[in-house]
Amino acid sequence: MKIQIINGPNLNLLGVREPGIYGDSSFEAYLPKLRAAFPGVEIDYYQSNIEGELIDKMQEVGFSADGIVLNAGAYTHTSIALQDCIRSLRCPVVEVHISNVHKREEFRHHSYISCVCAGVICGFGLDSYRLATDYLVNRQ
Repeated sequence: MKIQIINGPNLNLLGVREPGIYGDSSFEAYLPKLRAAFPGVEIDYYQSNIEGELIDKMQEVGFSADGIVLNAGAYTHTSIALQDCIRSLRCPVVEVHISNVHKREEFRHHSYISCVCAGVICGFGLDSYRLATDYLVNRQ
């Protein structure tokens, strides 16, 4: 089984960016723990601050991976292009957010990608990625 994790803009700054909201761990420090929780699963990781590169990566893996865990960052609230891409993929995509976006600024309450994702997980810190991966691994 192969799961692709894709993080969008500014998530390369996890651990230093607003630790009160996003925690004090980088994703690179968290990734070995996630992989250890799913020993039989190949978990690949990709991050970009550029919308088109996120789309390119989803198109590259979205027809062969068993699922994508996507934290589109701020593009969640602005990108119809990401929505169109997700709609075209064969594998399921789970939208994740580290923070509870519904407890934050109003503009974060709307997602352009939720309507084409298998589900949305938010507010559980980096554990949101584990929950999304668990869904993809155990879905029927």
